[in-house]
Amino acid sequence: MLRNITMSQSANRRTFIQNLLTGNAVTAARQSPHTLVCLFLRGGADTLNMFIPYGDDEYYRQRPTIGIARPKKNGNSSALDLDGHYGLNPRMKSLKPLFDEGRLAVVQGVGMDNTSGSHFECQDQMEHGEASGQTVGGGWLGRYLRSHIGNRATSLSAVAIGSVMPESLRGAPAASVLESLEDLELKTRASQPETVARILSRLYEAEASMLGKQGSETVDLLKRVRKIREQKYVPASGVDYPDHKTAKGFREIARLIKADVGLEVACLDFGGWDTHFFQGALSSFHGKKSEILADSLAAFDQDLKSVRHRVTTVVMTEFGRRLYENASLGTDHGRGFAMMVMGGRIKGGAIHGPWPAMKEENSEGPGGLQITYDYRSVLGEVLRGVTGNTKMNAVFPGAERSQIGLIS
Repeated sequence: MLRNITMSQSANRRTFIQNLLTGNAVTAARQSPHTLVCLFLRGGADTLNMFIPYGDDEYYRQRPTIGIARPKKNGNSSALDLDGHYGLNPRMKSLKPLFDEGRLAVVQGVGMDNTSGSHFECQDQMEHGEASGQTVGGGWLGRYLRSHIGNRATSLSAVAIGSVMPESLRGAPAASVLESLEDLELKTRASQPETVARILSRLYEAEASMLGKQGSETVDLLKRVRKIREQKYVPASGVDYPDHKTAKGFREIARLIKADVGLEVACLDFGGWDTHFFQGALSSFHGKKSEILADSLAAFDQDLKSVRHRVTTVVMTEFGRRLYENASLGTDHGRGFAMMVMGGRIKGGAIHGPWPAMKEENSEGPGGLQITYDYRSVLGEVLRGVTGNTKMNAVFPGAERSQIGLIS
């Protein structure tokens, strides 16, 4: 039985508890799995102004106003050199150490075969892990979890931070949606959840059946969650998460990972990247968003220092932007974009993939950066390399995958 649980209201909290009591408990949670974290930048992020191809003069001809200056020795408003061709947006400077130390990789020219330019269509296709015109049941993460852990899944094997189950998790053996660990609390009239847990414990201890075993595991999980919740979470020394919803989501994921609740997959969104108007270079909202993104990722990486080897984070968007700035000093819907992959087992410190020529040559749909890699090639390589799952045809049926070289 599939149990996709939403935790945004008290009734849904009861559903979560009922799910635990009927069998999906903590057998897998006793282990420390590799956790895949997926951040979706919704709205079509302009990654050309995150990873600046300053080595190509065409970038500055196409973006005379919003282009970010070439690296300078003492310039705070110029790109930070990465490899002699690309520079990092200076508002994303917190990611520079991760890149230099080899924990952050960028894949250039990623995209899909959908030429509609529709946010909804492209997001839906990507979350389902499909090709254009293909229909595959469930989301790509749901299929991954079914093939990877199957009936060993618990209610905390997959978590989406927010209030809505993402399409990518549809069909998962078990998944939960929550804002924070505080959502997972047994509510009682006397505000004494430990009393309920004690009663349940005695009930299940009296049973010798499998239900009794699952019930005792449920009680164990409830006790562990309560203990984690009662201890105010303190990030690792020196870590300061930004005051932003996305950063708070990363903080909650770090809390779950370090609590060893068996978290296999975590999803969260960062919206508002549709930059048609007044995108600007550094001082406008695109620059601010880029800074929040970078600072959130950097804080998450530092917070997980002791367990980096078993956490991988993927950052994606539904499509990139056009190469040129428009008359409103923004950028319109395009095609190819750059994906970020962060983790201790990633071959970082590199921009993977050839630099596509900056020419608006797409004959169908929106123009923009040419596509070198299907997005499923990136996701599939990460899954195989860091989780050990080799059942890629079950996750991305019919997909042709290119070798990128992301795994160290």
